[in-house]
Amino acid sequence: MKKHLSFLLILLTFLSSCEGNHKKREPQKVSESKIDKEKQAREKTQNDMQAKIDQYVKVKLITDTNILTDNEKKLIVHLIKAAQYMDPAFWEQTYGDKQSLMQKIKDSLTRIYVEINYGPWDRLDDNKPFVEGIGPKPASANFYPHDMTKEEFEKADLPDKTSQYTILRRDQNGKLFTIPYHLAYKKYLKPASKELLEAAKYADNKQFKQYLQLRAKALLDDNFQPSDMQWMDMKNNHIDIVIGPIENYEDQLYNYKTAYEGVVLVKDMNWSKKLEKFIKFLPELQNNLPVPPEYKQEKSGTRSDLNAYDAVYYAGNANTGGKTIAINLPNDEEVQLKKGTRRLQLKNVMKAKFDRILVPIANMIITHEQRKHIKFDAFFANTMFHEVAHGLGIKKTINGKGMVRTALKEYYSAIEEGKADILGLYMVDQLHKKGELDGDMKDYMTTFMASIFRSIRFGAADAHGVANMIRFNYFKEKGAFTRNLDGTYKVNYDKMYDAMKSLSALLLKLQGDGDYEGVAKLVKEKGIIPEQLKQDLQKLNDAHIPVDIIFDQGIETLGL
Repeated sequence: MKKHLSFLLILLTFLSSCEGNHKKREPQKVSESKIDKEKQAREKTQNDMQAKIDQYVKVKLITDTNILTDNEKKLIVHLIKAAQYMDPAFWEQTYGDKQSLMQKIKDSLTRIYVEINYGPWDRLDDNKPFVEGIGPKPASANFYPHDMTKEEFEKADLPDKTSQYTILRRDQNGKLFTIPYHLAYKKYLKPASKELLEAAKYADNKQFKQYLQLRAKALLDDNFQPSDMQWMDMKNNHIDIVIGPIENYEDQLYNYKTAYEGVVLVKDMNWSKKLEKFIKFLPELQNNLPVPPEYKQEKSGTRSDLNAYDAVYYAGNANTGGKTIAINLPNDEEVQLKKGTRRLQLKNVMKAKFDRILVPIANMIITHEQRKHIKFDAFFANTMFHEVAHGLGIKKTINGKGMVRTALKEYYSAIEEGKADILGLYMVDQLHKKGELDGDMKDYMTTFMASIFRSIRFGAADAHGVANMIRFNYFKEKGAFTRNLDGTYKVNYDKMYDAMKSLSALLLKLQGDGDYEGVAKLVKEKGIIPEQLKQDLQKLNDAHIPVDIIFDQGIETLGL
């Protein structure tokens, strides 16, 4: 009996041991399952990030360096070095501490996409966050405290709170105070200023040398008007640079604060010569705007000019999201009224977008019989006169509400871009009728329509994207185009002409009246993407047509 009992005890012990061993192995199976899920999650993140990166096509920024003098080559090197300091300055304005963000991200593709976007928010997807643990992008960017309310801002007794060149912070007691840009970003501006002064040593053009010296000083004291005035006086310089805090798109709270950027340029002297003749028509074009006299009473300066360039370096705000293909500066209304503006057409970047993005879009979205009207010359002219149109209309409201920029606040950029787009086409029509522009007007209208689809893809977080949504919905309402059963679009030229005139008048009047409520209503009702359009845009994505471009650029890329 005892033997049987002993045997049973041994058997039970053995079974218990086996059961114990089985229980110990269970966590291993769970762990393996967890590892599989983590692996799948990593793979999904990588696939998602690769798809986002693939929205951009890489373009090499080069120019014919053989035509540059030795001094010009040295000049460009120092200008690029100066522009590079705009990157960290802009990072601090749009996000904050780049290094701390990067340290949190393990996935290499996500890090690449963060670099492209200058932050964890997708500029081609309405600024949605794409990094785990990151919330929505603040409308205030990093110009204001994130917990600041508009009511608090309005009540704050700070004379320079609406300045383009101050940021707002809180003191130890939580009270708002301002910091001038030149102090807030001194560690980047001081070496950038030094590089501009070094560049000036190699500038053979006297006016450009003076501009570089004045701009170097402006970076250190935020007084940009003297250098803007000098920039307007330059006519014959072969090399150029746009640098400093310039556009206010990043401030989506008020559109007050400007963001740092840099663009280094080489002038195409032959193309620029061809564009000179259009300047003389500016007063006439202003007088012919389709609005009552009070909305076109301002007279812009007569020293405006049009020139074509190869861009060889982008930095900061200029290098984010949808890259600019043309520039209209200065933004200072006093400079504009006194001397006008300069319109810079970035020909090499424009051609890259036309070939790699606009033509493929047109081949999918424009009805077959109208695709022959998609022309680069039309794209160039539409873009050029968009920039010219920024200088037309009115800068100061007609009813005592101050400057248009101030009256329209956060809606100013979208409405200004929309005005420039539609007035640009209106001006093309005016000059075409005078025999000053070659080609068929259908080329300009069809290319303009295809460009709407290109720019809408920038999304609602981009001022140009919102402007194009408003125009698409307005054109649809007026019958300016028809959507065919096969999903392509046909331009109805006569109705598009009527819509062009009426939309020009509407936007010019909203600006002249400083009608904040009217603009807000327009953006709410027409600054949206209809469901059918979303589906059509998705077809472009499915066909892997890029949304925009990124650059292979720099001193080595240029061979300097």
